[in-house]
Amino acid sequence: MPYLVNHIHLKSADPKSTADWFVNAFKVKIISDATRPVGDRFIVTHTEGGLAINISGARTGEKLGPADADPHLGLEHFGFDSADIDADIKRLVGLGATVKEPPREVAPGTKIAFIAAPGGVRIELIQRG
Repeated sequence: MPYLVNHIHLKSADPKSTADWFVNAFKVKIISDATRPVGDRFIVTHTEGGLAINISGARTGEKLGPADADPHLGLEHFGFDSADIDADIKRLVGLGATVKEPPREVAPGTKIAFIAAPGGVRIELIQRG
């Protein structure tokens, strides 16, 4: 059996606001929204490609460290394809993102950029030529 990515899990101080931002920003669909027995609000979303992005708050008694949308060790970011990186950045900034690294060409016809989504999530945008 191949190892496939099952989901990405984001922790948020406000899971519903974070989920709504991803709905508006990347057309994810909210699949479920419930409070789990461990005390956290747990929202499951799916991207148009079918990847689950789970968004939850802190579990009862759980202390969370700060978010970090700058380069760092560990899971540093995840990426979304973009047909028009400049237009997407403008739209995402209008939705509350901040530009961490503006678009740059990394190969002929291929550009990347990094944004910080609300809540300190680092996201790469990739436009292929």
